[in-house]
Order: sequence, then structure tokens, then C-alpha cells
Amino acid sequence: MKLLFVSDSFKGSLSSETSAELLQEAAEQVFGGCECAGVPVADGGEGTTQAVVRAVGGSLQGLCVHGPLMDEVEVGYGVLDQHRALIEMATASGLPLVPDELRNPLNTTTYGTGELIRDALERGFDEISVALGGSATNDGGMGCLRALGVRFTDAEGNELQGTGADLERVAHIDLSGMHPRVPDVTFVAMCDVNNPLCGSDGATYTFGAQKGATPAIQERLEQGMENYRKVIVRELGVDPNEIPGSGAAGGLGAALAVFLGAELKSGIETVLDLIDFDQLLEGVSLVVTGEGRTDWQSCHGKVMQGVGRRCQRKGVPAVGLCGSLGTGYQGIYEHGISSLMVTENGPMTLEEAMDGVEELYRDAAVRMFRLIQVGMGLACEA
Repeated sequence: MKLLFVSDSFKGSLSSETSAELLQEAAEQVFGGCECAGVPVADGGEGTTQAVVRAVGGSLQGLCVHGPLMDEVEVGYGVLDQHRALIEMATASGLPLVPDELRNPLNTTTYGTGELIRDALERGFDEISVALGGSATNDGGMGCLRALGVRFTDAEGNELQGTGADLERVAHIDLSGMHPRVPDVTFVAMCDVNNPLCGSDGATYTFGAQKGATPAIQERLEQGMENYRKVIVRELGVDPNEIPGSGAAGGLGAALAVFLGAELKSGIETVLDLIDFDQLLEGVSLVVTGEGRTDWQSCHGKVMQGVGRRCQRKGVPAVGLCGSLGTGYQGIYEHGISSLMVTENGPMTLEEAMDGVEELYRDAAVRMFRLIQVGMGLACEA
């Protein structure tokens, strides 16, 4: 029997790697000799680079870039092999890099994300994936593109810096200085939202408040984003509002899709492709996945959904071991997950559950495998 363990982290308490180790201990306790393997995963959000780098035996490329407020930050991106690089935009342009009192997307930029992409281009990578999410920005990706050689100018020909405040001033886009390797590289933008660039469901009104934008700032940003969109339509002949997900990361989704030709793709699907998950499923008898809390959101681009669907297509049974269940958790059954078990073994506070997470998880894993063992026996009798 071959078991594969593919769980998301339990945020703040249990890593993907630790869950795999605990599952292996429990499996060996119940089944004795069995082949077990674990692979760390993430859904395209925080921690994606580290998970994928560990899964494929890659490395991190360190770099000093400019943060959302153009201060210098030391970051890194994933080197998966000689052809593939993985970048988390939040490491260079993320909200945690901006102090609470300075959060205002009129002033922030994705320039540092562009510097990461530029470095990957100059090191010769042929496939560059960019995880969108957790941004402090609402600049339409102008800062990122400026780092790649694109010039945005106002009506008088003055070059703009590429902050949210510059959206309303854009009058012309000059692509002549774009990095020469861009046309030869395959870009993927890891994105789990379908928001357009502009409008009531767009980048500004959906995500602006969490980045520090007051209603008045949101109104100004939205007017600027609409101006930016019109300039793109006029000069490039493409309407980014027609691209689902163009509003991701304050419009960085639009920039990557329109200017770099990136495919906007589910984060977990991209991660599973990067680690060759379908190949890992070969010969597997059972997959165990999980997350901290399973609810209706689990069916919208999260780890369990992605893993379950791949298992379903391959005919490999999959079960989930989770911290807790919430409203709508039953929906995950439609995505290849046959059964769920929770780690809680009695009434307890969240703090108690997190403090004792390893013991609770190991105990739940043993209970789960013992039930599976009963099922195996019944199948043999049948």
C-alpha cells in the first residue's frame, strides 16, 4: 500500500511538512509496513514559494528590491530548476511591508515585483510564475511594468513613477524599452479571483479598503483606474476589464496578462503542475489532504479542492483530515474528497486546539487510519 500526504498548512499551528510526518507515524502504527510519501503544498498565497521549492528540491534566489513605498527590502524567489522560477509578489509588494499608519494605495507601487521578474528574466528562466495575493498596491501593475522597461507618461510627456496616484495621470504608454526577453518567456499569474480591473467588483472597490483606502481615496483610485483602462484600450487594443482576474493584486493581474501575455490560472492548479502532482499519484493507494478549517471557501481554489479533483481524475481515493468544519463543508465531497475527519476530540477553545495541535492531529490520524483499515477488511470480505 502506498500513501501520499498532501495537506495545506494549518495557519499558525501546523506546517505541511509536520502534518506529513505525523501521518506517517500514524500510518505505520496502524498498518505496519507501508510506503508513505509527503509533499508540501500551498494554494498560491503566503508560503507558496517555500512549499514548492521544498517539494521539487529547488532553491531560493536572494535579491534586494524596492518595497511598496520604495524602501529597500531583502527578498527571494524560487528557483525550481534551470528553466522555471516562482515569484510571490507579496514578498516585494505585500501589505505586511507597510506600517499601519502609512497604508494608502495612492502611494504604493509594484515596482519591486517587477525587479524580481527582471532578475528572473536576466538569469535566463523560460517559465516564470507569479503568485498574486496579499498586495499593498492598487497601481494597475504600472510599477512592475516600469521595472521591466515600460514608460508611462502624462499629457506633457513626463514619466510617471507607477503608484496608485499616477493612474489618473496616464496619457501614453511606451513599450519600446520593454525587456527583450519578455516575448520568449511563458508567464503564469497565479490568481484565484475573477474580479475585473474596474467597476463595483473591480480591484479598487473590492480590495482597496483592506489596503488602507478610505471611501474618498477609493473614488479617486477608481477614476484613475478607469483612465488607465481607457489608455490601454486606445493604445494596445485590449480591454483588461474583459479578462477575468485582471483586478487581482490591485490590477497587477491586468498588467501581467495584457503586457506580458500571462495566463491567469488557479493558484493550487499551478502549484500542482509545478510539483508534477499527477506523476506523484502514480501507484498511490490513498491520498490524505487537509487544512485548518474546511468550509464553503474550500471549494474555491483551495488546496483540498485542487488535490481532490486531481485524485478524482486519476481514480485515486482521497480523504481529508482537518482542524475543524464550518458552514458548507459538505461541498468538498463534490471535488473528489470521499470523507472528512477533524482533529478535535472534545469541547475545547481555539487556543487549546492550537496549543495541542500535534498530539490532536496524530490521534485523529490514527483514528482515521483505523477506520480505513476496517473498510479494507470489509472490502476483502465482499
